[in-house]
Amino acid sequence: MDSSKKLVFSEPFMSQRRKVISAFSLGVGVSLIFLTLLLLNNTSLTVPKVQGFLQGSDSDSSFSWRFPFTARSSNGSVSFLQRAEVNVSEEGLEKTLVGNLTVNQKNESLHVKAKEEHSSSLKNVTLLGVGNAHVGNSSCSAGGDGKCGEGLVRESCNVSVASFRGECDIFDGKWVRDESKPYYALGSCPHIDRDFDCHLNGRPDSEYVKWKWQPNGCDIPSLNATDFLEKLQGQKLVFVGDSLNRNMWESLVCILRQSIRDKKRVFEISGKTEFKKKDIYAFRFEDYNCSVDFVSSPFIVQESTFKGINGSFETLRLDLMDQTTTTYHDADIIVFNTGHWWTHEKTSRGEDYYQEGNHVYSRLKVLDAYTRALATWAKWIDNNIDANRTQVFFRGYSVTHFRGGQWNSGGQCHKETQPISSGKHLRKYPSKMRAFEHVIPKMKTPVIYLNISRLTDYRKDGHPSIYRMEYKTAEERTSAELHQDCSHWCLPGVPDTWNELLYAYLLKYGKGHWKS
Repeated sequence: MDSSKKLVFSEPFMSQRRKVISAFSLGVGVSLIFLTLLLLNNTSLTVPKVQGFLQGSDSDSSFSWRFPFTARSSNGSVSFLQRAEVNVSEEGLEKTLVGNLTVNQKNESLHVKAKEEHSSSLKNVTLLGVGNAHVGNSSCSAGGDGKCGEGLVRESCNVSVASFRGECDIFDGKWVRDESKPYYALGSCPHIDRDFDCHLNGRPDSEYVKWKWQPNGCDIPSLNATDFLEKLQGQKLVFVGDSLNRNMWESLVCILRQSIRDKKRVFEISGKTEFKKKDIYAFRFEDYNCSVDFVSSPFIVQESTFKGINGSFETLRLDLMDQTTTTYHDADIIVFNTGHWWTHEKTSRGEDYYQEGNHVYSRLKVLDAYTRALATWAKWIDNNIDANRTQVFFRGYSVTHFRGGQWNSGGQCHKETQPISSGKHLRKYPSKMRAFEHVIPKMKTPVIYLNISRLTDYRKDGHPSIYRMEYKTAEERTSAELHQDCSHWCLPGVPDTWNELLYAYLLKYGKGHWKS
């Protein structure tokens, strides 16, 4: 046959061929549409409980992040979504990333898309190794079984706490006027050390109590004292640390006391009325069978002595916890802090002072010593705290506002009556808190970090300054200007906000009665 000749098909044959091709194309098209609809149906999830199934995992093994804070839209309106819960299975995962998940409230399905009005966004949900979970920039140090359980969300200096419209870091915000403050009237609480009672010491202005902390993007609840006590019923809450934690402890005692009708049923169990000495103090709330305690332990680790060739001298044991641990190891809620005593001359200089075992360092930098002390604390927590029962918090460094010197060299904050208005004037994130953030991920016990450094930095107006005592003469007051307190806080005042944040976290991650 001549290969140059074309093979010609009859018209009936060509007509049947076109019909076969058309039918085949139609079948392919219908199949693609059906598969697309099937995939969309399988990826639709309901709100408020959103469950992501990750490859290689058992869907029954999961943990949750709960976001009960009220969301705020860009125009200041409040979103109707009150709680979103995300269950992410993690069994058998080394590292899994679920990125940019946006919950559209309108049709209650899960979409991978950009942020939109009235949407909940979870960014970069990451499970790492032995259970470090990140929501946004927020990390969770979990237990040895790799699960966060009810535990922790650790807040770093730029950490997201709750994600509604965009991200909501409750430590990133501003101070706004609030005429409903304070929680208790000036001069009304008899359990405030005179050092902190600026009103009784003659401070003439009261504007410093009329501020509340407003996070950018969401609202935090006011502290409901009755609710707090009902949830604390039968339990023990303990503050452990330096005098700044005593500041916070006295604040909470006064807030809770204000809700009690018979004030005589709130008392310090040993009858103490002053709390400055290094000791253990416990306020009992008789109607609720609970206590709110303070354990003075400024370094958390143990102050000691060392017998050298030239005699004995004071040291700080970086490898041993303070001996007060037996008084709070079984508490239901513990709030730790340490930091301000690490700025004193002996600790800052670090010469022949820091000790580990039988070795005293001839010189050790204070940040290195602080990190070692925190590592000792972290090890003690992991070995001695029952995470199923006890909620552990660490309150961050409270910023000071000395001008022209330090606490022992004529530093002042007198006549400050307004907060700092611009974040441009705030200082860098404290190096000690960066050290703390390096210790936390190595822990197996959940710890909640109350990162209050930035919000306190704004409040140069909130310190006792010269109103740390009552002056009988003008000469005494003039002399007091050389020795001002720009570290601690007037009460009522800034520590009331720290307790608001503590309350918000207990509502969010608390155990026992706090779950309800």
